[in-house]
Amino acid sequence: MANLVITIDGPAASGKSTIARLAAQRLGASFLDTGAMYRAVTLAAINAGVDMSDQEQLLAVLEKSRFQFAAREGKMLVLLDGVDVTDQIRSPEVTANARYIASAPKVRGRLVEMQRQFAAKEGRIVTEGRDQGTVAFPDAGIKFYLTAHLTERARRRQAELHAKGIGSSIEEIQASLEKRDRSDQNRTVGPLKIARDAVIINTTNLSIEQVVKKILDFVKEKCSKKL
Repeated sequence: MANLVITIDGPAASGKSTIARLAAQRLGASFLDTGAMYRAVTLAAINAGVDMSDQEQLLAVLEKSRFQFAAREGKMLVLLDGVDVTDQIRSPEVTANARYIASAPKVRGRLVEMQRQFAAKEGRIVTEGRDQGTVAFPDAGIKFYLTAHLTERARRRQAELHAKGIGSSIEEIQASLEKRDRSDQNRTVGPLKIARDAVIINTTNLSIEQVVKKILDFVKEKCSKKL
């Protein structure tokens, strides 16, 4: 296991991916993008043409496929059966189907193992997701939970989509986020919840730089000997 594990959990569009990536860069740590792992399995399942609602078929795809994940210049490089799919896993089709992977207990359990294997090869990591501080790395030295008001999260997601040339109303996005929150919070395995020892940061009225500074200040204060 890495000698320093920092987990950042939170709901969709709370800013955790961007914040985790920047924090990792500034701490000289590897960034573990758990979402990329779920997306990689999703892509493999789509390519195999399996029933996305059939957990056993999804698990079979995961076991038969060869996944490679590596930290590269602030992002995670993803290879599926030797092919670089780092960009392909961000397609709308993969995004729409990733929920099937996230809600399949056996598949999710296997992915947690893969996350721990990734951490075992790194000196220090910053990892983000829904269950990093509660399930994947319950003994992590430092844990954060990012949150933000629903309307602000919807605004951020709309801006992301607009940058990709995708138009969607605030109302549609907000409804989608509410649905995602319920799904994340109520699933039987790895539900979204705040770790008992997590530092909670409400990012609603904070800039990216302000959130990163809060995290870095806390990390440096708590474990200066490791940095």
